[in-house]
Amino acid sequence: MKILLALLIAIISLYADIKQEMLELYQKKEYENVCELGFKNFISYSKDEEYVSLYAFACLNVDHIDRLSVPITTLKFSQEARSNAAYFSIILMQKKLLYHAITDNYDISSLNFPTTDYILSKVFDLYSKVKKEERKDFYILEDKNDNRLKYKLYLIKDDKIDKMIIEEFYNSVSIKKHIYW
Repeated sequence: MKILLALLIAIISLYADIKQEMLELYQKKEYENVCELGFKNFISYSKDEEYVSLYAFACLNVDHIDRLSVPITTLKFSQEARSNAAYFSIILMQKKLLYHAITDNYDISSLNFPTTDYILSKVFDLYSKVKKEERKDFYILEDKNDNRLKYKLYLIKDDKIDKMIIEEFYNSVSIKKHIYW
């Protein structure tokens, strides 16, 4: 009985330590580390919606969009969790549709979806309004709230899989590059 109790206490403290470590790393903006730690321990904590949400937001912050699919399916028991799942679903769907549009020349102009403040949503919304008379190698899209902020959208061809690139520019200075496939 004492061994079982000691084992249970050890498991609970390990659980608290991992979640606490993830929170501390997240607060330090070490999103890549949080995403990796969350991924490695996901099965053990898949029922903890705070843990799953923290993991998913960290992965979102480092553009690991495809890692959102599992959290989307597990976030369902509370209002906040369902809200987070809906948010992640929008971004994942927009990524897939935008990739399909620029890779396969699929027309997304007639689609009308909810949007988010995430970079993919902004670019999706802007790209869906571009006239598609001719296909371009890249698109320069201006942020609707700040004309100094622009996004360059293009594909990089690869032997395995083409990559969709979104570069953010502020006053013509590159500030961040996002790579998706």
